Amino acid sequence: MKISVQGEKGCFHEVAARQFFHNEVLEIVPCSTFDQTLNCVMEGKADLAMMAIENARSGSILYNYSLIRESGLKMLGEHNLRVKQNLMALPGQTIHDIKQIRSHPIALEQCMTFLNQFPEITLVESDDTAGSAKLISEHRLKKIAAIASSQAAEIYGLEIIADGIETYKKNYTRFLVIGSEEKENQSGNKVSICFATGHKPGSLAAVLVKLAEMNINLSKIQSVPRLNGDWEYMFYLDLELPENSDIKMIESLLKEYTSNLEVLGVYNKGDMLYES
Repeated sequence: MKISVQGEKGCFHEVAARQFFHNEVLEIVPCSTFDQTLNCVMEGKADLAMMAIENARSGSILYNYSLIRESGLKMLGEHNLRVKQNLMALPGQTIHDIKQIRSHPIALEQCMTFLNQFPEITLVESDDTAGSAKLISEHRLKKIAAIASSQAAEIYGLEIIADGIETYKKNYTRFLVIGSEEKENQSGNKVSICFATGHKPGSLAAVLVKLAEMNINLSKIQSVPRLNGDWEYMFYLDLELPENSDIKMIESLLKEYTSNLEVLGVYNKGDMLYES
C-alpha cells in the first residue's frame, strides 16, 4: 500500500501512517507540500494520504480543511499521535557545540521552553522536521542540530542530544487518512461535515440546537474564510454519533438549516494516543 505524506522519511506523518496501518506493508511517498500529498492520491501515485489536521498546542491547520474539501477526497480514518520532539546532531557533539537548530516552525514553537535556555543558538525554520535531519546527515553539518522524531535520528544516523524537549507533554497531533470517494466508509461513529449559513442572527445556533436534539455530540467546530470577499465562512464540524445513526437522515435534516452542506467523511474515532 502506498501512503503519501508531507515530509521526508522519518517525519511524524510517516510515524502516524505506520502506526495506523500497522498490519500492512507500506511504501511511503514523501511530498514537499500538503497539496502534493493529496495530488499523489488524485493522480494514482498513492493509494491513500496521511495528513495532519490539528495539534493540541498549535491548533487547527486551516489550509488543510479547505484543501481536503476542494480535492473531492474523503476522510476515511483518524489517528492521534503523542508527538515527542528530540534534538539531534552528528554523533559526538553536545548541546554546547551547537550554533544552529533547524526544524519546522511548529516543532520549534512546541519546544520554546527548552530552546529559551540557549539564547545564543540561532533557530532556523525549515519545511520539515525529518528534512532538517536529512540535510545535516547528507552534508555532514557539524554544530547544527535538528528537532525531529527518534525515527528520523535512526534513519539519518544522527545522535539524540536531548529527548522529549517539547514544552507540553500532552502534545498530540491529530492525523486524517484521506482517500478517494470509492473507498468511503459506509459506517462509523464519527462524521466530519462542512457547511455555510446565512447572515441571519441565530443561523449557526439553529444548527447546533438541531444536533443536540438528535443526541449528537459536537467534538469540534472550526470556521474557515471562504475567500470570496464577502466575509463569509465555511464551518467544519466533527460529530460523534450515537449507535445506529442514519447519516443520510442527519444530512437531510441539516440541509434545512445550512447551505453547501457536504459530508467530508464517516470513520471511526481514534481513541488511543500513540506515542511517537
